[in-house]
Amino acid sequence: MRKYLISTLLVILSETAVSQTWTYSDCVEYAREHNINLQKSRLNELTAEYDIEEAKAQWQPTLDFATSHGFSNYPWADRSGNSYNSSYGFNAGWTVWDGGVRDNTIKQSKLRAEIDRLNTGDMLRSLETDLLQVYINILYAKESIKIYEEAVKVSKAQVDRASQLVEVSKISRVDYAQLKSQYEQDRYSLVNAMGTYDTRLMELKQLLELGIDNDLALVDVHWDNDLILAQLPPMSETYELAVATDLKIRGLEIEKSSSELDVKVAKAGHLPRISLNAGIGTGYNAPGLSFGQSIKRGLNESIGLTLSVPILDNKKTKAAVARAQVAYMDAQLDIDQRHNELARVVENWYIDTRSAQSRYSAAEAQFESAKLSDDLTNERFNLGYVDPVELMISHNSYVEAQHSLLQAKYIAILGQKMIEFYREATVSVP
Repeated sequence: MRKYLISTLLVILSETAVSQTWTYSDCVEYAREHNINLQKSRLNELTAEYDIEEAKAQWQPTLDFATSHGFSNYPWADRSGNSYNSSYGFNAGWTVWDGGVRDNTIKQSKLRAEIDRLNTGDMLRSLETDLLQVYINILYAKESIKIYEEAVKVSKAQVDRASQLVEVSKISRVDYAQLKSQYEQDRYSLVNAMGTYDTRLMELKQLLELGIDNDLALVDVHWDNDLILAQLPPMSETYELAVATDLKIRGLEIEKSSSELDVKVAKAGHLPRISLNAGIGTGYNAPGLSFGQSIKRGLNESIGLTLSVPILDNKKTKAAVARAQVAYMDAQLDIDQRHNELARVVENWYIDTRSAQSRYSAAEAQFESAKLSDDLTNERFNLGYVDPVELMISHNSYVEAQHSLLQAKYIAILGQKMIEFYREATVSVP
């Protein structure tokens, strides 16, 4: 009995797992935790924090212990020709002034950490848009399958009816063969649509880092005509919001600030450096005094201040400053380029969306006309009054009208959602 209950529970759990459906929000949340590239980016953030700690530690003094040991042999000496010597010492050093390099390095490390955080955020946002496009493509492919399934069903009914008409000599076998060919063509299109659907699902599973054995099904989403044909907000306003919320621009501005610090660090090569050194040490030599006496008498302490003034360095500092200044100008160009890229992307989405909305309105009227024509043609065919060629033309026109309407619908939806994303840095899918 216990084994039966366990097996029943496993069946129920497996059926539940298979029947689980995913919303767009589910996909985003899952990808947020499991996408490998996103996890690698978070590791870069962690490395940046260690860089900050290392930069701050440059203000601390250095301390090391050093010992050396040597053995010498004098084979022609009058007395013992062997000697041993050793030294032991602690050495400390601290840079009093380095031209501001340490301070600027700490600031740069903090900026780099912020850039890494922004890169992770931008990667997540890119992942959201990739998921959105694949998600909507899957919904489109799914509805395409329904269109071809209906087309196959209609074609099969027409072939069955044509077979009856052949028996009563209402149509020729050539006409029957044409209708049979149309039926096979619809079946082929259905298989292609299923293949496209599977490919889109595979793309989504790759973005989610799901294993090959995981089944994936999406929640059915209904889109109202009011949403499809909704008026778009002003383009200039969307562009301004896109610039204000764009993480890449913020990252590039921080890169520019970091390049400015690079210039200051490079210029520090012209400035003097002051360092403080201190040490304590002793040594032992043999033959001679005992080890303890030698260590005691050899004990010494030292302290010193070093001033280093650069005079000639083979133009290394000059070249470093020039390179840093070029990097600063390049960072500004990157910012300008990103502004232009955003303007181009936003405008393209507006053009595509408005065009899709116009085509959707026209496709609606075309669809209604093609449907009515196809219904009437089918009725006449069933009565034996329509040429099969005319029937095939009507059938294909109806299927094509369905696809045109479906394609315009999903392009318009995708465009509106992308515009929403650029305005609000997030997107919601029912």
